[in-house]
Amino acid sequence: MKSCVITGPGNSMAAYPEVREVKLWNDKREREMYDNFADLFAIIKTTEKLEKAYVRDVISAKEYEPACAKLIAQFRTLKTTLKDTVPDVERFMEAYKMDCPAAANRLLMSGVPATVEHKSASSDTGTAVAVAECVQHYITAMDSLRLNMVAVDQVHPLLSDLVSSLSKVPLLSPDFEGKVKGREWIAVLNKMGAADELNEQQVRQLQFDLESSYNAFINSLPKSSA
Repeated sequence: MKSCVITGPGNSMAAYPEVREVKLWNDKREREMYDNFADLFAIIKTTEKLEKAYVRDVISAKEYEPACAKLIAQFRTLKTTLKDTVPDVERFMEAYKMDCPAAANRLLMSGVPATVEHKSASSDTGTAVAVAECVQHYITAMDSLRLNMVAVDQVHPLLSDLVSSLSKVPLLSPDFEGKVKGREWIAVLNKMGAADELNEQQVRQLQFDLESSYNAFINSLPKSSA
């Protein structure tokens, strides 16, 4: 059990012979919980600093993207660990006076780095290859739902890959249905634990959204690309 000694104002313990011991934790489990709280706090704060650095052009997109992706992955892992003690991350941020709107958006809403979310039209990957990737991710996601793969840790990476691949297609506008719906579903999944499963209504709605946006995707392509 770790503790600290409170001696009152001043630096001399001699002036305050009666000291009071403050317990920071009572057992190993409680200590681990507070360590996890500290890690969560640090991840959120670091993400906020990273987002601001990217917006202010302090770091390049090449440096930003892997660092942001790592923080998002760490956040999701820790969020699952703390699902019982921190069921609502936004309330955690309020309790600890964390004014981190950029981090909240990146970790709780978007779920992907800004470079992926707002991919520029120019891409190293050719349009035809990007289109093929999108088709593959659409089919994989829809087939997975039909096979009842509905746990968050099964659905989330499929939708993240889909949104990422859609961002590489220069023909699609930022408000393309598939991008918008994909980000909305990722935001929903970010509020759930990794082992949680979509209910029947959610699965049906996600299937509908995927099929609808897939058809819109195919119809948006020139005949030669489709």
